[in-house]
Amino acid sequence: MDQGEESAGAGATGYAVRAAAGIGAFTRDEWDNLGGTTRTSAAGYNPFLSFAFLSALEESGCAVQRTGWQAHHLRLESGDGRLLGALPCYAKSHSQGEYVFDHGWADAFERAGGSYYPKLQCSVPFTPVTGPRLLVSHGEDEASVKAGLAAALKAVTDRLGVSSAHITFLPESDMPALEQADFLHRTDKQFHFFNEGFASYDDFLATLASRKRKALKKERREALAGGIAIERLTGKAITERAWDDFFAFYMDTGGRKWGRPYLNRKFFSLIGERMADDILLVMAKRDGRYIAGAINFIGSDALYGRNWGCIEDHPFLHFEVCYHQAIDFAIERGLKVVEAGAQGEHKLARGYRPVTMHSAHYIAHPGLRRAVADYLRRERSEVAAMSDYLDEHTPFRKGEAPGIA
Repeated sequence: MDQGEESAGAGATGYAVRAAAGIGAFTRDEWDNLGGTTRTSAAGYNPFLSFAFLSALEESGCAVQRTGWQAHHLRLESGDGRLLGALPCYAKSHSQGEYVFDHGWADAFERAGGSYYPKLQCSVPFTPVTGPRLLVSHGEDEASVKAGLAAALKAVTDRLGVSSAHITFLPESDMPALEQADFLHRTDKQFHFFNEGFASYDDFLATLASRKRKALKKERREALAGGIAIERLTGKAITERAWDDFFAFYMDTGGRKWGRPYLNRKFFSLIGERMADDILLVMAKRDGRYIAGAINFIGSDALYGRNWGCIEDHPFLHFEVCYHQAIDFAIERGLKVVEAGAQGEHKLARGYRPVTMHSAHYIAHPGLRRAVADYLRRERSEVAAMSDYLDEHTPFRKGEAPGIA
């Protein structure tokens, strides 16, 4: 796919947009000046948007053209070439590794004689985590630049002649700019834990109904039966040997779940070198060796649970390593939220609440657009109804459920 240039406008202001064939087309200073990409950002820090994380995906060969993720990052520039904003974007030849599923749309369009692939996917590969997508350089007018990025993505999609462009796991506050540019709104749900200033895990337990509280205490005891101990590793404590063990867990579980895991061993070494202080490995040990683990990423106010794996099966160990330990860590660090990844109603019983996720979709073909728009209207209604139902079945005592910020 060619890397071209389009003009895009927001109001009376004209911008230029260029497509970059890799994160290396941005200088480190340019990228770090975008909101949300560093710990010094006033917009908060999302580790998945850091230069370190995105470059590791590309340099390791995980998110490259060969795997169906050809970088096509958009640069929105002023007339004199100053970077105003950016949009992490990939030309996709399939729909794997996205977590917002459009396989049905692709099948329907291709049965009707269309070509759904390639498409443009604006997201962090393999990462179902909400974060900024319309990235604005510090000091620029946020509303104007976001409108410019939305218009630019639509223009690039049309110029390239691809079927569609998809921005997934974006903040709801960015939807108005995208809807004005003819993007369709899609919703889904995840389950997040909200730290209401708890001083300890017991403080959190005190907000639960008695029966639920006793069940979780029993679950945590049984998870560590048989001499299992939990270790938390972050920063320099994450050695290459620890990565070796975690990668074995990841490959075993990922191979059974997906057939072919998305991330390779080199990727974990690269993030270990570049952002170890932003990583938490929760590792379970028995008889002197690690048997299971989960990787989490630490943002400015959130802990993001990502991948889990094990080489031994033990009752409730998955829940302990992935969910209870994450809550413990968030409370100790004063983090406001734990995002535990995609799907999983089983998280509800462990104190995680349903949260609505948002994505935006530009469909170039009028017929496909009409069909998708009709489907999304019905889907949004179903998601809202299910979220209301789940909210009524949380484990919290009446009147104790934490509010969603």
